[in-house]
Amino acid sequence: MRLEYSESGTQSRLLMAVKEPGYSRYSFREPNNKFNAIVWNRGPAQLITVDEMQISLPENSFLALNVSHTFRLERSEDAVIWQFNREFYCIVTHDAEVSCTGILFYAWRETAPIFLNEKETHSFDLLSEVFKEEFENRDNIQGEMLRVLLKRLIIKLTRLVKEQSVIGQIQGAELETIRQFSLLVENHFKKHHQVQDYANLMYKSPKTLSNVFAKYSDKSPLQVIAERIFLESKRLMLYTDFSSSEIGFELGFEEPAHFSRFFKKMAGCSPIDFKRSCRPQVS
Repeated sequence: MRLEYSESGTQSRLLMAVKEPGYSRYSFREPNNKFNAIVWNRGPAQLITVDEMQISLPENSFLALNVSHTFRLERSEDAVIWQFNREFYCIVTHDAEVSCTGILFYAWRETAPIFLNEKETHSFDLLSEVFKEEFENRDNIQGEMLRVLLKRLIIKLTRLVKEQSVIGQIQGAELETIRQFSLLVENHFKKHHQVQDYANLMYKSPKTLSNVFAKYSDKSPLQVIAERIFLESKRLMLYTDFSSSEIGFELGFEEPAHFSRFFKKMAGCSPIDFKRSCRPQVS
């Protein structure tokens, strides 16, 4: 079952796929379809392939994915998938409402499943049913009702992330520093490659950023920046026909050789070898 709400005037879209076999998303092949995604595995544990990396998705767990992620499920017929674009609901603009930026979406830590207990499962089941009912309505408040339901879904998942990860241990001011840094990296990684660049944008010192990350992560701010650039370079190699030189230019490297050295350091192989061995065959 595929459900969709759209507004022609604003291009806003909310999608919901329920027990849909063969469902997948290749976002770089669909440049006009930029959606954050929330995947709920309702069946037994399965694999989800995100940007050609396999992640174990346990039974009855959620996974939040950003607009640039491509993904496919081992058994999409066991899943419920929500997708929404920024025109429908911008999590950055409405951060004061849901506080998910840098936690649920655009987090500095690797994407990790969110687990449910029996009570939470019942609550999400009910919410899923209300979603399906609202998709069937056709009146002038349908869009607002769906946004309210989406906000509830995001808030509930953000709370669970805080309960289940180190994020819940981070003090208020330090959490805001990490959230702000994560969002700035997401928005500026193609232009700014150094910690000093982000420290300037945040009116903080690089040492302050390093100290905060040292308390809660095994990654430094510089590693977070480098990994975001590397992730985008892999996506561009896997899902576009850009040359290595074009990708390096797209990601802010002044010389092709600089990009090649960076990529080989991160991947352990040259861009050409990576593209030859890892690019998926997708029609």
